[in-house]
Amino acid sequence: MSKQIKRRDFVGGMAIGAGGLLLGGCADDLPTGFTNELPLVSLAPTPGSYYPPTLTGMRGSHEGSYEVAHALSWRGEKPADYQLLDEHYNLVVVGAGMSGLAAAHYYREKMGPQAKILILDNHDDFGGHAKRNEFHRNGRMMVSLGGAQNIESVTGYSDAAAKLMDDIGVNEEFLDFMGASTSDDLALVGNLEANNGVALPGSQGHYLYAGNWNAAMFGAEGYEQVIQSLPLPDDEKDKLIAFWGGKRDFLQGLSLSEKWEYLNSVSYNQFLVDKVGLLPTTLPILNAIILHLSGMTGWNLTVGEALLGGASGLKSLGWLGRATASAGGAFLDDLMAIRMFPDGNASVARLLVQKLIPDVAPEVTGPANIVAARFNYQALDKESNNTRLRLNSTAVGVREHQAGIVEIDFVEQGTPKRVVADHCILACYNGLIPHLCPEMPESQKAGLAYGVKTPFVYANVQVRNGKAFSKAGSTLFQCPYDPFQWVSCAPTVAVGGFEPPRGPDDPMVIFMMHSPMPLTKPDPKLSTRDQLRLARTEVYRTRFDDYERQIREQLQSLYGQFGFQHQSDIEAITVNRIPHGYAYPYVKLDDPQWGPGQAPHEVGRAQFGRISVANSDSEAVALMNAAFDAAYRAVQEQTS
Repeated sequence: MSKQIKRRDFVGGMAIGAGGLLLGGCADDLPTGFTNELPLVSLAPTPGSYYPPTLTGMRGSHEGSYEVAHALSWRGEKPADYQLLDEHYNLVVVGAGMSGLAAAHYYREKMGPQAKILILDNHDDFGGHAKRNEFHRNGRMMVSLGGAQNIESVTGYSDAAAKLMDDIGVNEEFLDFMGASTSDDLALVGNLEANNGVALPGSQGHYLYAGNWNAAMFGAEGYEQVIQSLPLPDDEKDKLIAFWGGKRDFLQGLSLSEKWEYLNSVSYNQFLVDKVGLLPTTLPILNAIILHLSGMTGWNLTVGEALLGGASGLKSLGWLGRATASAGGAFLDDLMAIRMFPDGNASVARLLVQKLIPDVAPEVTGPANIVAARFNYQALDKESNNTRLRLNSTAVGVREHQAGIVEIDFVEQGTPKRVVADHCILACYNGLIPHLCPEMPESQKAGLAYGVKTPFVYANVQVRNGKAFSKAGSTLFQCPYDPFQWVSCAPTVAVGGFEPPRGPDDPMVIFMMHSPMPLTKPDPKLSTRDQLRLARTEVYRTRFDDYERQIREQLQSLYGQFGFQHQSDIEAITVNRIPHGYAYPYVKLDDPQWGPGQAPHEVGRAQFGRISVANSDSEAVALMNAAFDAAYRAVQEQTS
């Protein structure tokens, strides 16, 4: 069953019902200076060629990428002898994610194009979490998100981060062009007027509400009818109507200071159970958006943290909450005003790599043709390059030598090797650094080891056409009771030389997000960091076959009512397993308040002679611009 409300309202703004799902966005008045010539066909890679974006099956933390690091960090095992290569670099960067690529860019910008730089990465592709998934069918190319995806307005970036984005052509003018080239129906980019439905399991497949679900969750016009249509007990519906509509103050009786204390000391889910009176079985409905945005649940976040992070209920905190919600429309618009390449931030990584090593894609002129470009991976590590990028290479030791150099030990596809450099920037996972540099002070190693990254899984499913998906009526569904809590079309953004599906008859990619954090109330003895470790273990233990079964069962239940048949309609599945995901942000329920410069990430990122640390962990912020800021700081440390 599917239901759609065509007229809906969100925080004072009226929206018209979306139509023509899966069509690429377009606009008559685009910013001058940009073109986007869309190819009707795109050639697939030559069979047998090395082109990681087209690999399917288990990706992200794939087999071959983590075993060497785990042997070092879990058991203290690493090779005893290394082949010393006849290679001396001005800078070696460990990690080819956003921070690592940005560090190479900043270093070369400051020291000149003649600087010798080597970037090492343990994966078979660059970009860190910003991986590209690419599919081909009948001459048409489809791309989707393998990880990091959002680009916020660069007006909020630091000067150094904004300049880097401008250097690769992703400035505010291009972001305006990207926005104009994004389908109006695409809810994945935070379009508050697009249909974003909810899917609840039923006895004969999922019940689907295909209207503006986020608007309903925030008490917009018509929300009561939406709640009444859901397959929930009547008393639960009544509680949701009161809570989302702001019909009462659920913290009534508390003074303003007591309310402030409550908001910052009680978990969001405990508030929902104790004050709103919801059953624990209803909580997943209110947690799905938090899981997607933070990778955590309402048990891990205070009421205040959850509300600031996109959870519903602000209107139900009395006059102060209602006033904040009323004034928050513009704030929410800014918060949700994100832009996205069709392959997410993989295009930003590709732009940086092409800037550093032009031969990988000499035809690239900037963001206008980056998505459709075919990269030559054989050009990444050519001896003639001043900047070289070496994949499938896991660092196992980094130390400053008395001769004023840094020795970097790594294992490249099973072979232990060593290079030397004037400087080294560690743009890898914070938790690995104490094992790479055991000579570091114990306090610094403890700071590096404190945070636990938030795991997640992104899956992309190539289907032979979009007919069933389009009939469902929404480009995104929250699926609070399913393994994959968000199901969306891949970004329908007509930029970078990419043409999205032209209609339901075209092949398409379905994007799915899974957070492994459990929604049941955790053992009070377990901190959020403990829970993140357990979730990470679950991600490593889950086999591709298990994910494939979950994906097929969920999509069949969602879209089978519209003619979808997973046996014949699914043509490829790529699962991006990210056990070490978002940087740990600190949570009020577990983490103390540290003095200036004393937080673990600040202690851990201290310069260590000719070695510096640059990653989003070192900023305790899981955003791309934070990764850039960390890279800039590390380069300044090593060149001042």
